Amino acid sequence: MTTFAIVDLETTGNAASKGDRIIEIGIVVMNEEGSVVEEFSSLVYPEREIPPFITSLTGIEDEDVLEAPLFSEIAEDIYPLFQNGYIVAHNIEFDLSFLNDELARCGYQPLHNPIIDTVEFSRIMLPTSPTYKLGQLADHLNMGHDRPHRALSDAQVTADLLAYLLKELKSLPERTLVHLLKVESKLKSDLRPFIQLNIDQKRYGQITDPDIDIRHGISVRKQTNLRTTAPVNLPSFESWKKDVYEGENGLKSLLDNFENRQGQQEMTTNVHEAFEQDKHAVIEAGAGTGKSVAYLLTASYHALQHDSRVVITTHTTSLQKQLLEDEIPKVERMFPRPIKAVLYKGKSHYISLVHFHYELENSYQDNYDVALTKAMILVWLTTTRTGDVDEIQLPSNGRQFWHKVSAEQSSKSVQLGYVDDSFYQWAQQKALHADLVITNHALFCMDIMKEESILPEYDSVVIDEAHQLESVSSRYFGVRMNYKEIQRHLTQFGEIFHKSVYRQWPLQREFHQYLERGQYAIDEAKEELSHLSRFIYQNVKKQKNLKGKSDVGRIQLVLKPEEMPSFMTTAKEMSYRFLASLQKLSHEMSKIEEQLRGLLSLKEDEGVPILLTRLHTHRELCQTIRSQLIHYFDFVREGEVKWVEIEGEGAANSIYLFSEPFDIARLLNQRLFQVKKSVILTSATLATDQSFTYIRDTLGLIEDERTLEVNIPSPYNYKNQVQLMVPNDFPNVKEDPDAFIEAISEAIYSVAEVTRGRMLVLFTSYDMLRKTYHLLRDFIDPEEFMIFAQGISSGSRDRLKKNFQAFDQAILLGTSSFWEGVDIPGDDLSCLMMVRLPFQPPDQPVQSIRDERMKKEGKNSFMEKSLPHAIIRFKQGFGRLIRSNKDRGIVFICDTRLMEARYGKYFLSSLPDVPVSYKSTRQLINQIEDWL
Repeated sequence: MTTFAIVDLETTGNAASKGDRIIEIGIVVMNEEGSVVEEFSSLVYPEREIPPFITSLTGIEDEDVLEAPLFSEIAEDIYPLFQNGYIVAHNIEFDLSFLNDELARCGYQPLHNPIIDTVEFSRIMLPTSPTYKLGQLADHLNMGHDRPHRALSDAQVTADLLAYLLKELKSLPERTLVHLLKVESKLKSDLRPFIQLNIDQKRYGQITDPDIDIRHGISVRKQTNLRTTAPVNLPSFESWKKDVYEGENGLKSLLDNFENRQGQQEMTTNVHEAFEQDKHAVIEAGAGTGKSVAYLLTASYHALQHDSRVVITTHTTSLQKQLLEDEIPKVERMFPRPIKAVLYKGKSHYISLVHFHYELENSYQDNYDVALTKAMILVWLTTTRTGDVDEIQLPSNGRQFWHKVSAEQSSKSVQLGYVDDSFYQWAQQKALHADLVITNHALFCMDIMKEESILPEYDSVVIDEAHQLESVSSRYFGVRMNYKEIQRHLTQFGEIFHKSVYRQWPLQREFHQYLERGQYAIDEAKEELSHLSRFIYQNVKKQKNLKGKSDVGRIQLVLKPEEMPSFMTTAKEMSYRFLASLQKLSHEMSKIEEQLRGLLSLKEDEGVPILLTRLHTHRELCQTIRSQLIHYFDFVREGEVKWVEIEGEGAANSIYLFSEPFDIARLLNQRLFQVKKSVILTSATLATDQSFTYIRDTLGLIEDERTLEVNIPSPYNYKNQVQLMVPNDFPNVKEDPDAFIEAISEAIYSVAEVTRGRMLVLFTSYDMLRKTYHLLRDFIDPEEFMIFAQGISSGSRDRLKKNFQAFDQAILLGTSSFWEGVDIPGDDLSCLMMVRLPFQPPDQPVQSIRDERMKKEGKNSFMEKSLPHAIIRFKQGFGRLIRSNKDRGIVFICDTRLMEARYGKYFLSSLPDVPVSYKSTRQLINQIEDWL
């Protein structure tokens, strides 16, 4: 009978090789039926001090282990528990390295048992889990875990997790298990016996799963049929709206604490008027208005009433998820039939089953990350309805593999002898039959930019988070490329020239010559790209003027041909050499295509059409890179700003190329507002100085009788919920930036002592954030406050936010994206600090060139562009604090310009009515103490 020895250790640090030692061990021995046979637990004297952080994490102090046995004294009790069975741990490399190190010290042979790593096993069986930390997995799976970071408790939970994962493995379809066997040998865990046993049992019992289909040789969750719906008869809008907001079967029947908000009703009416009268609308709806429910109600009514489609686009995925999972299910209860709503993304988001199957059949060269990625995708396909990569938590290099199997690879598939009837095609079909199509600003902008439509046809659109539309559309009407991305593409192109790819077909000698010439073209292209990138990098480094820094700390250089003619001419010539090598590469790809087309008669071999589609996709991408670089290095072209960014301390060829049009407003007017019948722009932050002039001018929306403008205030009682404070004793940041940073650091710590952490600190400069973080780390004990910083602490924005919320006393430093879209409700956030008013630095490329152009035109760039832009950012930052009518907190702004500059009043007037205090830092901290 198979036994499992599940082990967990607490240690003095992360590395046995650096002298760290075990301080506690817990072992649970479990049989294959899931019954616990034996348990062992002991503290261990580590012969060294326990660091404070470890004590904080585990609760184990030096005095707790003074009387504990040495490891050598318990080794003879422990060693037999591992005999003749599997060793299991959550991150087994860590535990096994410490165990074998201690056993070797005692004269025992190292353990070489078969192993199971429950981190890896969880990633495979729970591929959509947001985290793989043991405690959070236990919470997610409702497993009791009373004493996290204590060895026996962690071992017990790991045993429960193992039993759960083995049960899940047993439930997988036979075809999925067969494919898992192909990648199992590259994994850490020895899962083959369990996979094979489950295959045999399913074959013997002839077990089938009614919820599973076989598509292109892969088990996938059966797709629900598209619902055909009969036309509906709805009451008049006013009658229907009254029932929704006031009737017993309306929203109050769905929501426990439903409040009939006047602003929400007003917005519902405004959106309806715009849709019915073919008008555009700009609607600012303050926090707590319930704007998403308001426009969803109206959009659904319009779609059902007119049997038409409404597109809703958002900037953040979190809002898309909220709409689909939380709000549309409630809204559709107000209608006689369900709302057909679909989330629609670009091709790169969806998996191609044909290409994934091809990769499964060619697994012999997989590395660990690819094998793990394949295993995760195989399991995920048995549950996903969308095939959207955003659902799955791929390993670090998994994204590179995803590029090979996404629907981007399936262009022209029908002409090449196969149909990739999988997730992108299903998403298209669902979108064509949908009432509401939910998408993101990126795909929306790509759709209005391209001549060939990406989204299904529509006349009405709601643009939520509309203040972000300018920056996203500028990106899609311009150029964004970087060295690493192009290198990745070249590496991917190079895979098509490996002889092993074509080993199964009888090919002529000249075919192998094409492969050799193609590989030579790849090498040449990589070399020319490296020369070009190094040249640009070195010249940006040595430029004295025109340089600035991006909000993530990269050095920026605006390209002005008249001020650097030699540099620009040489860069252009070097780019043409790279482009010539790309052209050669494309030519060799077309030669291989010609040869492969002769093999299309081998109908039973899906490899030929798949390779042909990849070659076609690669050639298209080659042409895209060529056209973008030709565009970028065409310095005669007017109407654009171009700049380069480099990592100051990065590799000497790591460059980023950017261009954006100056006049995005004209393009949006032509391609959006003049084309669509009704465009609704909405956000909590669109107005500046009680006017929509700035946002209309920025986005190209002309003020006329076709345009509605509505400003709906927040229902929150800001006067009682917020105190806004500005210290009057900070050093001048321009005269003494170091003293200013010291003052910021002291203020953060002093305020945090009063608020017990729970602080979000917003910066406008990554450089200032970094310096403040390191200063805080010098004098703040991690046992008192955990400090997380964007770009320094590891993890995405969402991961940093979750880590911040996980600690009782924490401080989060953010810049850029943290000014908006971060939702930290309730007691997790008590203080929002803004270090500076969020003006764009004058040396940023677009800003600097725009200033010059507007000055030449006799316009005031500061009043017409910089100030309104900063006010909208300021309002977004302010909105991070109050996310419900029960939230209370402090907004602490360390910029005296708010009170002393002539334009400060515009910032203050943009906020709700809140008490403002302008005093010394000490007085303000005392005031916070009294108020909280």
